Amino acid sequence: MIRKKISWLWDILTRFDSVDRFERMRACAGALIGITLTGACSILMLGHSVGALWLIAPMGASAVLLFAVPASPLAQPWSIVGGNLCAGLIGVTCAKLIGEPVLAAGLAAGLAIGAMFWLRCLHPPSGAVALTAVLGGPAIHQLGYHFLLVPVGLNTFLLLLTAILFNNATGRRYPHIAFKDHSNQHALKDVEPTARVGFTPEDLDIVLSRYNQVLDISRGDLENIFLETEMEVHRRRFGIVSCKDLMSRDVVSVDFGTDLLTAWNLLEVHRLTAIPVVGRGKHVVGILTKADFIKPIRLQNYAQLGKKLRQLLRNVPRAHSNKPEVVGQIMYKDVTVAREDQAIVELVPLMSDRGLHSIPVVDDDGRLVGMLTQSDLIAGLYKSHLQA
Repeated sequence: MIRKKISWLWDILTRFDSVDRFERMRACAGALIGITLTGACSILMLGHSVGALWLIAPMGASAVLLFAVPASPLAQPWSIVGGNLCAGLIGVTCAKLIGEPVLAAGLAAGLAIGAMFWLRCLHPPSGAVALTAVLGGPAIHQLGYHFLLVPVGLNTFLLLLTAILFNNATGRRYPHIAFKDHSNQHALKDVEPTARVGFTPEDLDIVLSRYNQVLDISRGDLENIFLETEMEVHRRRFGIVSCKDLMSRDVVSVDFGTDLLTAWNLLEVHRLTAIPVVGRGKHVVGILTKADFIKPIRLQNYAQLGKKLRQLLRNVPRAHSNKPEVVGQIMYKDVTVAREDQAIVELVPLMSDRGLHSIPVVDDDGRLVGMLTQSDLIAGLYKSHLQA
């Protein structure tokens, strides 16, 4: 029994060890900047004479959520705006209608939670907003429903604006939307390939309904954590096979200004479906596939394909023409690349779900060093299973 209690206590003390020093400092700096700017702007807009009244205490709790756990569903914009405003409205109403402060405080907190559940804007610091409206003293009571606009609305808006700017500037996407799309890219009823093995979204929904508690993590984030855990299990069981172990190193590439006929001939001669496009220093700037040659062609029927393609590939002697002339005009610019030390298991969702057939591999300086295809990936996964 004592050992279990010690283990439970140790689990609590080490719960945040997975967060590195930079993330902790980032959260602290965000709260410092957010609260300071919120208070300073409130004073500048409303006058210094009102003092600390215009920076209410619940904003400190909101700052913890917005800057320390910005991915939490409880920290999203609608949660803080809807939660604070409805809690403030309920708190002021209870303070006006109920003379007993203790009863008014209890009702305000309970009704605020119920309203936030109903409006889907659960925000823990909003409970403190409701209590502030009831127990804040004569200064707060004199404001009446004006309390919703100033200080609650003003503080909420300024802190939220700071959180949006700061989190995105420091590498944390906010508002945070984590939803894994399992729809088939071919517009068919089948889900994506990786969703056909292991647990399914429906399995996760069933377990969450049984758990029947509010989680401080979005469903999409939870699913992504499970999927990454499965990948980590695969690495532990079968070892790490990286891109540099499987990639083709003798890579055929073209420049941005390569003419279309030359590029087409390279694809045909080497029997390739895709070819990387490089710029200065062999940095990847795009990728060219045979499908990219079809996009500029406006076809009314399939019989015109050969004729239209020949017209596209034919060099025009004039300096300028209406049709594309070089690779850079038709290539796909938003190209996905892989690092040479990246585990191939991380590329499975890209190739199976997003339908990528080839991925350029780059070194630490972003220079093209290889090419990885679906065939390479299948061979690597098969070999790793045989050796395990």
